[in-house]
Amino acid sequence: MTPTLTVDDLRFDVVLSARRRTIELSVERDGALTVRAPEGATAPRLEAFVRQKRAWVYRRLAEKEALRHAVSGKEFVSGEGFSYLGRSYRLLLVKKQAAPLRLEAGRFRLRRSDAGQARAHFVRWYTEHGRAWLGRRVVGLALRVGVRPASVEVRDLGYRWGSCGRSGTLNLHWRSILLPPSIVDYVLVHELVHLQERNHTPEFWARVARRCRTTLTERRGSRTKERPS
Repeated sequence: MTPTLTVDDLRFDVVLSARRRTIELSVERDGALTVRAPEGATAPRLEAFVRQKRAWVYRRLAEKEALRHAVSGKEFVSGEGFSYLGRSYRLLLVKKQAAPLRLEAGRFRLRRSDAGQARAHFVRWYTEHGRAWLGRRVVGLALRVGVRPASVEVRDLGYRWGSCGRSGTLNLHWRSILLPPSIVDYVLVHELVHLQERNHTPEFWARVARRCRTTLTERRGSRTKERPS
């Protein structure tokens, strides 16, 4: 049985080798995490290394998620799965309901008569719910980072999860609401730190790593459930 290492919400398979002299992290194609280390490397040493590189891990996970969502085609039929905050919800086509699309009782419910415009309805739903959920997250994280964005915009950013405008506007892709909350928080922290440090300098990555560490610690102490509608 492969030994594992858990650091906050990250779980790594541990591969030890007598030939290895350094510790290395990898994010596999399926999103699995692996730490490779010399034989005799202690758990505290491995954990310290992971914590130091955690911002890199979240960045790679976000990139993997972007690729996965970009290449996966969706069919708007009953039984198809659609993500929301890292969880998959099955689609159910229904004859009647007040809104074209709802998330209710653990299922996305799409009015059958609106199936022809299903993608537009999903984009609209993700954008509206993303604006509310991401807005709340930004307020709390901005206080921890020590910045104040001018505004928060949720829209289609192509292949980017987020960007930080010169005017202090935080731009976020509507697809980010599909990601697990821990990865969403990384995206938000990344962009918020850009309000302090525009370029990807060593100090930038150090600040991102510190804020991600603080955020994860606080999340463990106060977990909340989202109420879909």
